[in-house]
Amino acid sequence: MKRGEIPLDGPFDLRLTLESGQSYLWWREDGASYGSTDADTRYLTTTRAGDDPAPAPIRVHRDGDTVVWESTFDAGDVVRRRLGLDDDLGTVRASTPDDDLVEEAFDAHWGLRIVRDPPFGGLVSFICSAQMRVARIHGMQQRLRETFGTPVELDGETYHAYPTPDQLAAASEQELRDLSLGYRAPYVRDTAEMVANGSRPGEVRDEPYEEARETLTRYVGVGQKVADCVLLFSLEYLQAIPLDTWMRQMIEEYYPDCDRGSYADTSRALRDRLGGEYAGYAQTYIFYHLRTQ
Repeated sequence: MKRGEIPLDGPFDLRLTLESGQSYLWWREDGASYGSTDADTRYLTTTRAGDDPAPAPIRVHRDGDTVVWESTFDAGDVVRRRLGLDDDLGTVRASTPDDDLVEEAFDAHWGLRIVRDPPFGGLVSFICSAQMRVARIHGMQQRLRETFGTPVELDGETYHAYPTPDQLAAASEQELRDLSLGYRAPYVRDTAEMVANGSRPGEVRDEPYEEARETLTRYVGVGQKVADCVLLFSLEYLQAIPLDTWMRQMIEEYYPDCDRGSYADTSRALRDRLGGEYAGYAQTYIFYHLRTQ
């Protein structure tokens, strides 16, 4: 087993970053539900490093001014990217407007970073997120890992990697329904088949933001909101603002002038109101703040 430490340059809250509803591809080693304030909580995920097709586990925790990682390979660069440790939160905050709600959210949850999950896992997990509570979404992803994912070992413990497109494409709709995916089951299977056949969600990285969002809606079960989640939390479009129920309630109460009727026009107006380039960061802070008040 390999182990490393990443010195922190700037504020970082590991628990907020991984328990704020951005990612369903990490899980707590202790198996507890999200919401604990235990500062020593350890989190796990899996990855495929470089050209190696075999998945590898990664475990992280916070220790003072460092993030400590453990894995079967030198995972420092992967951890740094996945947790957004190179983001300059000072620059992010300076780009947002002088706004009471934005400032209140930043003050309350300072140190939350935007994750960078693998695009396929992010795509599937957000397809599963429709009309679901966080605990149930995590449960779905856990069952997908344990049923279809490749076993991996770390420090004598066996975990399961997130399924590949081929592994999920080979699943039957009934097998996925048996994991409580419900009506999402054919969406997940058909999207996995599209990716297995060569349609890669990460290929939109070179497209302008709104074009990239439209391109992602080609996947089965992916509307504009899910596409925005993938763009923001996997593909580094930090201006993306997923408009879910919480955000629409926020618009109604705090920014009614941003409601322009259509998803695209409302998203564009709110993106401008929240500072443009890093509007997705402001949205993520506000989203978590309103959910936890």
